[in-house]
Amino acid sequence: MELEERLTLMRMHNSCRRKLRRLHPNYCLACVCVLFFFAVVLKYASLDCDLDDAIQTGDVNIPHCRDHYYMALNLLASGRKNCSKIIEGDWDEVRQTLIDNLDIKKRKVITNYIDYLKLTKDCATFKKNKKYVLFSLSNEERHYPIAYSMVIHGDIEMFERLLRSIYTPQNIYCVHIDVKSPDTYHQAVQAIASCFDNVFVASKLESVVYASWSRVQADLNCMEDLLKSTVEWKYLINTCGTDFPLKTNAEMVTTLKSLNGKNNLESETPPAHKKRRWEYHYEVKGHIIKTDVRKEPPPSNMPIFTGNAYIVVTREFVKSVFETAIAREFLDWAKDTYSPDEFLWATLHRASWMPGSLPKNRKYDTSDMIALARLVKWGSLEGDTNQGAPYSACTGKHRRDVCVYGTGDLHWMLQQHHLFANKFDPKVDDHAIQCLEEHLRYKSLYEKIM
Repeated sequence: MELEERLTLMRMHNSCRRKLRRLHPNYCLACVCVLFFFAVVLKYASLDCDLDDAIQTGDVNIPHCRDHYYMALNLLASGRKNCSKIIEGDWDEVRQTLIDNLDIKKRKVITNYIDYLKLTKDCATFKKNKKYVLFSLSNEERHYPIAYSMVIHGDIEMFERLLRSIYTPQNIYCVHIDVKSPDTYHQAVQAIASCFDNVFVASKLESVVYASWSRVQADLNCMEDLLKSTVEWKYLINTCGTDFPLKTNAEMVTTLKSLNGKNNLESETPPAHKKRRWEYHYEVKGHIIKTDVRKEPPPSNMPIFTGNAYIVVTREFVKSVFETAIAREFLDWAKDTYSPDEFLWATLHRASWMPGSLPKNRKYDTSDMIALARLVKWGSLEGDTNQGAPYSACTGKHRRDVCVYGTGDLHWMLQQHHLFANKFDPKVDDHAIQCLEEHLRYKSLYEKIM
């Protein structure tokens, strides 16, 4: 029976070949092209680009489904502005958005605490409508998790947009809420965090007082919790509620890998006028107050370096903060100083016994413009770059001598190497934040897949 079947198939095959030979060559070519087209269509039709199904199964086909995913996940800026032109430095486009900021009727309505409590009642819908990226965009990112300490106290929408901009399922996020924040704020942040397996509120919360030890303690609380998590994160980055990223997660992973186990943060030899911050005892009575009591020198007469609160440090560095005796002594010594967050990390970063540190020699001093951690425009340093100023004038507003960025700062900002920038506020210029969101989401899906 099998022999007969084979003979029948051979006869059919030979008959087809004879018929094809009698056909016009162009007709044959057309048939072949049509068959090839349908073969390609059938092949790619078998690849499922359904986003919800891809997230559930983990079967994410980014090269084939990139356009489909982007249609579902894009964060296109609202209104008529052209973010591409703004980012390229088109001042006509920038000028129009700055004019729009003056029109009260055009200002964005900020989402409040109650809104988020309602939105997060259905987590699946919340994450879908807010367009969170719930899958790893590359193998390199998947195997290189980052830990975040997020110290917040105010604008709930700004926090949620920051979280969305840096969220990936392989990373881990600890959120520290200021105890003084309203109960509804705490509930709303907790509701947002509860929608994600890898986002949590710190187990210990502090009442954060400006320029006091409590700002450091907030980060320390998150550091302890992050070390206890099952995620084997490589680096820790700390943020506050007015930060926003300048790089995609893929770019951050590439940058962190290039550090080869070194930390990266501002750390400089201190100017004379800052030394009173740790030479005297300070007390907290609603706000921080300097006393006339002089402090003892730091443990082992450690040389003090200055920097800021923002750090990019290795897991090993964080572990050593808790496990190394001299580091613990230094932390205890710094608790009654002024703005310890602006010298503590910078000093530990120059201690030879801390992992990923740099030598004490002045040649290793690192300014905020050279460090990766945070891009800040200080009002007192703005000016004409042709005359030696480090950066041009802020196009937003100033708060405590720090620029709250405007749309006109984006072109300059995205030419820098920093991972994050500070400060942003949707009530000052939401166009700047929207354009960053649009820009980063597009890059995250369309840059070279690693």
